[in-house]
Amino acid sequence: YEWLSKSVTVAILAGFSSVILVMLLGQSRVFYSMSRDGLVPPVFSEVHPKFKTPYKSNMLSFVFTAIFAAFFPDDIVGEMTSIGTLFAFMLVCAGVWIMRVRRPDLPRGFTVPALPVVAILGIVVCGAMIYGLGYMNWLRLLGWLAIGMFFYFGYSKKHSKLAKG
Repeated sequence: YEWLSKSVTVAILAGFSSVILVMLLGQSRVFYSMSRDGLVPPVFSEVHPKFKTPYKSNMLSFVFTAIFAAFFPDDIVGEMTSIGTLFAFMLVCAGVWIMRVRRPDLPRGFTVPALPVVAILGIVVCGAMIYGLGYMNWLRLLGWLAIGMFFYFGYSKKHSKLAKG
């Protein structure tokens, strides 16, 4: 089954590549919104004059990711992608639930049926998958969260539009 092993490896690499590409494209939009709110520097909200996309944010993300991928083994990058995606899904599940409870008056494009159950199941299932990734991934996740907190309290807290009133 050597041929099947190589095919599975190619499929895994294709899957990781597509997930990372989609995450990068989505990340530029997240940085764009955060920049407009004053949470990251204004360079992230500059859009291309012709294509109307946050091109500087894309370039910075792509270069950072390329450098990161060049110096870290693919299994570590894959596991970090998995734990980051699962953690983000957990935050989304919790956020949707919290917003429904705290701000039921907001208009929504769609609603989640059986919200408390779906949110709890999403958090539990993603948490169970994260648990299986091992303690080194937890340490990496905590490290990246610490870096994010450093930037938040170092830059965002002072430059936020909410802070400025």
